Amino acid sequence: MSSVKQARWKRWLSYLWELHIESAPSEYNPHLYVSLSRGRYQLSTANAIYSYEDLYTNFRDAFRQLDLNGLAGGEVLLLGLGLGSVPHMLEKQFGRDWRYTAVEIDPNVVYLAQKYVLSGLSSPITTHCGDAYFYVLQSEEAFDLICMDIFLDDVTPEPFQQRSFLEKLKERLSPGGILLYNCLYRQEEDKVSTERFYLEVFRKVFPSGGRLDVHGNWILLSEAGGLK
Repeated sequence: MSSVKQARWKRWLSYLWELHIESAPSEYNPHLYVSLSRGRYQLSTANAIYSYEDLYTNFRDAFRQLDLNGLAGGEVLLLGLGLGSVPHMLEKQFGRDWRYTAVEIDPNVVYLAQKYVLSGLSSPITTHCGDAYFYVLQSEEAFDLICMDIFLDDVTPEPFQQRSFLEKLKERLSPGGILLYNCLYRQEEDKVSTERFYLEVFRKVFPSGGRLDVHGNWILLSEAGGLK
């Protein structure tokens, strides 16, 4: 099954106006919709963009600065799926032939991701529709790259910012593996909260960690030495 293709005129028009494609509200995201913007599929809620193909700039810019060749293998854990921007970019833009395990609590997000992006990729992707918190606590697998990108609208639920959860994420990293943790860094309230989390929680678990300032977000790194 290939991903849904849009007429060429719609893609051209999307460079002038964002075009609504499909709404799929759920109990987790009352305002969840796919639009076409600048020729790319975009997944949004009332207050946040969840996914934007190769223009999902926070992870795109992080990947550009990360030494991808330094990773020991190609097992990737995605916590929070969106439309699948991370595997889309790593395959299409960075030429990576990797294997993905995605955990997403919202079945409508899984449905939209499969319909519009994932089915057009050749990378093997296993999707679990469930709570990423309990998945990490129960999993015994090891991953070379973990992308933590969980938001309910524009808020990361508090359990995912607990030290105990970060300790479990650390256990899931293979030797030489790296965690990328996406945090908002736009409004003053976001900045204060993210800086406190980074200094008081994240760096206590990952003392060699670092951060990347990427277009209104911080990507926190479990190992700053993983940069180019």
